[in-house]
Amino acid sequence: MHIDPAHLVTDAAALQALYGAPGEASLKKEVDHVHPHYRAFIEAAPFAMLATSGPDGLDASPRGDPAGFVVVEDEKTLLLPDRRGNNRMDSLLNVLADPRVALLFLVPGVGETLRVNGTARVSVDPALLERFAMDGKQPRSVLIVDVQTVYFQCSRALLRSRLWDPATQVPRSALPSTGRILSDLTAGTFDGAAYDRDLPARVADTLY
Repeated sequence: MHIDPAHLVTDAAALQALYGAPGEASLKKEVDHVHPHYRAFIEAAPFAMLATSGPDGLDASPRGDPAGFVVVEDEKTLLLPDRRGNNRMDSLLNVLADPRVALLFLVPGVGETLRVNGTARVSVDPALLERFAMDGKQPRSVLIVDVQTVYFQCSRALLRSRLWDPATQVPRSALPSTGRILSDLTAGTFDGAAYDRDLPARVADTLY
C-alpha cells in the first residue's frame, strides 16, 4: 500500500483544525478522582482492559472476574488482582519499567465505558492477596493503581459495533481454534489437536 505523505497529519495544529474544538461535556466529565457516579461503573464492571507501556512496546490486556473485582479503595486508589494466566507477565513487566497505566471498564448491556488513567505498583502484601482470594486461591499479585484522571466515554463505539446485541454474536466454530493457530504458526510442530482437546478442562481447573 502506498501512503502519500502529503495526506498525513503531522502536527497538533492541523489535527485540531481538522476536528475542531472538543465539546463542553467532553471536558467537564473528566475529574482527578473516582467520583461516586464513576465508582458505580467500576463496581458494576466484570471486565476491563489494562493498557501499559514498557521498553519492548505497548500492551493491552483483558482483565475479568465477577463484577466489582476492581476494588475502589478510596477516591484516588484502585486495587486490581492479577489472576492465573500464561505467565508472560507483559503488563506487570511494563509497570515495573513505566508505571503509567490506563483502564477501560465495560459493563454488559451499557453503552458508556469508563476510562481511568494513572500509575501503578505491583504488591504481594499477604493481607492484600488474601482480600482477593477466590475459591480459596489468592492472586499472584495485586496492582495498586493511583488514579490521576477518570471520565466516561460515550456510547457511540458500542452502538456502532452492536457489541451487546445477541444477533451479532459469532459462533466460536466460525474462527480458527487456538490449537489450530498454534499448529499453523509452528508449521505443525505443536500438537494443536491435543491442545484443543485438553483446553476446556485445563481452563476450568486453572481459572483461579
